[in-house]
Amino acid sequence: MAHALIFFLVAHPLIFLSNPVAIFAAESTNKSEIDRQALLFFRDGITIHPLGVLSSWANGSTYCNWEGLVGELSPSLANLTSLARLDLGNNLFSGAIPKDLGNNMPLSTLILSRNNLTGQIPATLFANATSLTTVDLQQNSLTGVIPQFDKVTSLKYLYVTENLVSGSIPPSIGNVSSLHFILLDQNMLTGSIPENLSFNRLSGHVPLPLYNMSALKYFSLGRNGLHGQLPSDISYSLPNLQVLVMQSTNLVGSIPPSLENASNVQVLDLSNNSLHGRVPSLGSLANLHQVLLGRNQLEAYDWQFLASLTNCSQPTKLSLEENMLNGSLPRSIGNLSASLENLFFGSNQISGSIPVEISNLINLTLLSMENNLFTGSIPPTMGKLQNLFILNLSRNKLSGQIPSSTGNITQLGKLFLDDNGLSGNIPSSLGQCLSMVQLNLSYNSLGGSLPEELFAGPSLSLGVDLSFNKITGEIPEEIGNLATIVLLNVSNNLITGSIPSTLSSCYALSSLCMEGNGLSGNIPEFFENFTLLEKLDLSHNNFVGLPFSDFFQNSTLVILDGNKGLCSSPSALKLPFCYDTIESKKHGVPNHVTLLLVVIPSGTIASILLLWFVVALWKKDKEAEQKSENFSRNNETLKKLSYDDILKATNCFSMVHQISSNRPGSVYVGRFKYDKSLVAIKVFNLNEPGAYESYFIECEVLRNTLHRNLMRPVTLCSTLDTENHELKALIFKFLVNGSLERWLHCEYYSGMPERVLSLGQRICIAADVASALDYIHNQVTPPLVHCDLKPSNILLDIDMTARLGDFGSAKFLFPGLIVPKSLAEVGGTIGYMAPGEKVTLAFMQTYNFFY
Repeated sequence: MAHALIFFLVAHPLIFLSNPVAIFAAESTNKSEIDRQALLFFRDGITIHPLGVLSSWANGSTYCNWEGLVGELSPSLANLTSLARLDLGNNLFSGAIPKDLGNNMPLSTLILSRNNLTGQIPATLFANATSLTTVDLQQNSLTGVIPQFDKVTSLKYLYVTENLVSGSIPPSIGNVSSLHFILLDQNMLTGSIPENLSFNRLSGHVPLPLYNMSALKYFSLGRNGLHGQLPSDISYSLPNLQVLVMQSTNLVGSIPPSLENASNVQVLDLSNNSLHGRVPSLGSLANLHQVLLGRNQLEAYDWQFLASLTNCSQPTKLSLEENMLNGSLPRSIGNLSASLENLFFGSNQISGSIPVEISNLINLTLLSMENNLFTGSIPPTMGKLQNLFILNLSRNKLSGQIPSSTGNITQLGKLFLDDNGLSGNIPSSLGQCLSMVQLNLSYNSLGGSLPEELFAGPSLSLGVDLSFNKITGEIPEEIGNLATIVLLNVSNNLITGSIPSTLSSCYALSSLCMEGNGLSGNIPEFFENFTLLEKLDLSHNNFVGLPFSDFFQNSTLVILDGNKGLCSSPSALKLPFCYDTIESKKHGVPNHVTLLLVVIPSGTIASILLLWFVVALWKKDKEAEQKSENFSRNNETLKKLSYDDILKATNCFSMVHQISSNRPGSVYVGRFKYDKSLVAIKVFNLNEPGAYESYFIECEVLRNTLHRNLMRPVTLCSTLDTENHELKALIFKFLVNGSLERWLHCEYYSGMPERVLSLGQRICIAADVASALDYIHNQVTPPLVHCDLKPSNILLDIDMTARLGDFGSAKFLFPGLIVPKSLAEVGGTIGYMAPGEKVTLAFMQTYNFFY
């Protein structure tokens, strides 16, 4: 029931959006002057309409011929007298909402959502259009206050989410007894939360009589500037309430006991406030699906609330993280409904052992109890949770061994047991968890050798952290199977032997930490081929050979101190200075100056030869140092670009240099003065609506993400051109293999040779794209959706590694954001096949990717 309710909430405003143009239902005669004038009022209020929907609306023409106007050509058309529905959602309209909208017409449905509308909501709208049942203005940039609702008595749906509306909630909203949905979240509303719903007061002591709103089902005020207490009589005033969302609303005080009487509530979200006191019993809420009370100051006392939840037949999510829950977790937790999928108890003060009965919750997909005071061992019965994808028990006081039964959770994707007191060996059964992408067992007392099975099955693409344990033995050759791993940390253990050559297959590594072990032998040269590597820490080991290349002289990237058998020249690293030949440097041989002092007899000739030898080496070192400084200076120049640099690199934005062009901007290939590498320069067309937003969302995405399969910028340029017009550009590394679109449909690109992707390449590209989507959906906070996934936005590097680019349409899913479930709401540009991000492989098949 709850899922259907939420789906209806999301889908309702989009039911009539199957057409890319605006849709109008008219109830008027063919030549109704009233309707024609009303539509012209609306047209004159829209300053920009890039999609051209309003271009056919001429003063002297009949409105029935206007583009986007839909009606039935039947005899009854002559009896229709006025406009009843206006739907212009999901366009690019700018400007203000016309003040005369709704005059002389019984307008019942107004949908202007997801545009770029500014200005205030006209007060005359609710005063004149008295027949309104639906008002959808969400996701615009509207300001001002919400007008009074004195005359709109039939309104059922009010959506003003994600605007810049301020002021207090209008008191007259309480007079609209027909309201079913009120969504005012993510605005700038102020004032206090009503203290009493029968006679409420906001700031300024304005009465808010909500006692008539018995039909209200969805009430959302989250993420505003409101404050105060939760109304004590909310269950009596709103008997049909099903969804109550007040997260991040500065709520104080306790949760009123009367909430137990709100028997129809299905979703309760009071997270991220300052609520205190005990968690109330919610057993009377038989239809409860989600309880979100995290990030408050709530206490558990006798944990009666948990026992009361056993009366709820279908809860799916219980979130109480970051509160003040203490005491032991009761065994009654195993009596909760088997429908429970997500359980959050992290960052509290819960002590005692983990109840064995928790394994009764067989449908759990996420169990998060990190940062508590749990003691004892991990129950062996945890292996019964076959649907578990995330298990987080980190930062507790657990002891004993990791149960081998954990390997029975074959769907396990992320396992966090770090910062405990676990001992024994790492169970080889974890190799059976083929879906595992992240493993953190750091800061324990685990011993034994690294199990080969652990690296033979799971991808572990998001990283493995086994640091600060007592692991012995050598690094298994199977480590090379982790081709997509981005982080590997085995530092501060007792590992010996050399670095296996198979590690060269792990080309996606961005961080590799092996410091504080007993590793020996030569440092492999293949590390300089790891183009994504940002940290290589091999310090405090027993390495004796250092490759001679600029890569290993980068002290910000490579850490090698604490290896007595290594020296460096020039001494950019914290290593002894080498006075040997270049050939000797390749093998890291001992210092030859000391050898000369021992072997050459004392005397004048020996002194002259020694002096000549040292001076010659000093000159070579200075030349190398000067070369390094020049290289650094060139890179620094690249980071600070002017309009002139962009102009020269693109040959004055020549069409010859242009790779692609669309509405937000164009991409050029070029080369800067001090750099030999080609770059792709994305210049935004700031004259186009939405270009600013595309630029800033791309910057925000690039600032918050880091993944081998995402396009990374070399730098950006925000300046003025010669005419003082703004120029904004992003500079990327030029990927020589172009876009996936050009490989799949080379016949549409003149001059392109026919190229065929092998089956292996196709599978690797699909895996790369899926890895990028998994990262932005599940690892970025808040989660990120691309919204424009298609072959032309997938670029291929020289080794055919796929990288996802063009995040100009992307969206962050902030807490409380209603996630779209209707295809009609999905954005994207031409070529986008929604919902590609959810079914990546099906998306590939749509383009005959595997055929």
